[in-house]
Amino acid sequence: MEASWEVSVTDSINTIYLLFSAYLVFVMQLGFAMLCAGSVRAKNAMNIMLTNVVDAVVGSISYYLFGFAFAFGTDSNPFIGTQFFALMDIPNSSYDYSYFLFQWAFAIAVAGITSGSIAERTQFSAYLVFSFFLTGFVYPVVAHWVWSSSGWLSPSSSSLVFGSGAIDFAGSGVVHLVGGIAGLWGALIEGPRVGRFDAFGKPVPMRGHNATLVVLGTFLLWFGWFGFNPGSYAKILVPYPDSTDQGNWTGVGRTAVTTTLAGSTAGIVTLFGRRLLVGHWDALDVCNGLLGGFVAITSGCAVVEPWAAIVCGFFAAWVLIGLNILALKLKFDDPLEATQLHGGCGAWGLIFTGLFAKEEFVVQAYDSGESGVTRPYGLFLGGGWGLLGCQVIEVLVIVGWVSLTMGPLFYALHKLRILRISVDEEVAGLDISSHGGYAYTAHQEETPRFYADYMRLQDRS
Repeated sequence: MEASWEVSVTDSINTIYLLFSAYLVFVMQLGFAMLCAGSVRAKNAMNIMLTNVVDAVVGSISYYLFGFAFAFGTDSNPFIGTQFFALMDIPNSSYDYSYFLFQWAFAIAVAGITSGSIAERTQFSAYLVFSFFLTGFVYPVVAHWVWSSSGWLSPSSSSLVFGSGAIDFAGSGVVHLVGGIAGLWGALIEGPRVGRFDAFGKPVPMRGHNATLVVLGTFLLWFGWFGFNPGSYAKILVPYPDSTDQGNWTGVGRTAVTTTLAGSTAGIVTLFGRRLLVGHWDALDVCNGLLGGFVAITSGCAVVEPWAAIVCGFFAAWVLIGLNILALKLKFDDPLEATQLHGGCGAWGLIFTGLFAKEEFVVQAYDSGESGVTRPYGLFLGGGWGLLGCQVIEVLVIVGWVSLTMGPLFYALHKLRILRISVDEEVAGLDISSHGGYAYTAHQEETPRFYADYMRLQDRS
């Protein structure tokens, strides 16, 4: 009786921990909304906030109906799950409702990443289509590969690739690289915003209208990342057998520390790096640098030492800075830098894990610290090429899979003329042309204040 009571208490605490982590990850939706709203021009603020809401609500339905089943269906299919549609047979011995909620919060974050790449020029109906498809099919398949015990690239699989499987603990690849590559194709197919590049191909600055919202959104995302990364342990009351005072609670604390150090390092490197490049201190660049560090450490947060997290953040900052420079040279327009930030830093995070993962921590994260277990670990720490090879494979298959699915989808929407808005609508702003009015009550006199005013201007032209 006493043993049963202890098990019940342990399960209850683990469930509370997982639910609290899910709530923190959901707070990131608010962070995304504020970051996006501040990063676009005022005439599109209502539109971008609405798309963030739509990403959450549409993603909820698609992930409930299909996504969770494709991601975590407990069968032997290494490519895609085929059970638990609409949560049928949940809860069971493997998953319960709290686990679904935690994974749902991850799924809707992916669509939010992609929305930023195509902001300020996309028809609202297109968001409904790609959000449903991305959260209900494209993302869950990748999650199955890496996070399901039957996934072909999973470190928990019975037949490990290179004897290792890919380590993507909280989703630098599964979440961020997927969202970034989807955004890449959306932005490429739509093309840059009107006026983003002049007649000679030189970039014209289009700064976001509210730095306060950007900073607020950044701190909300930082707060949510404490659920995103440490919460990916799923259970906190798991003792390690070779230690009397260490368990998952130790790993959870270390993961929060590595997350903080990587983001902070990337933020300060971006601060001084951009100061050297543009000649002034830029709060918005620092915010994106900070987020780039978080994205990069998300893969290896549980399996690296704190000092390695600093290395991760340092290089993540330069990856982001370099990709932003390259994007301008290629006339690629991503208002939120989502492709560069989530795609570029996500890919770096996977490679970083293959270089710096510590064997002891890998065993703790994936085998609950079981004694006598050996696993491939970071190349730079003497662990060989197995893990790094799996990390490179994950990068390549994610880029390929998302390109093969989201690329044709965006192209089809483009050909059907339901992807990009007209030039007139874009110049006037999506708020007035599609959403009935601006997000703010104060306007310049020469701009239309209400949808009726916008229609009268259209009639005159």
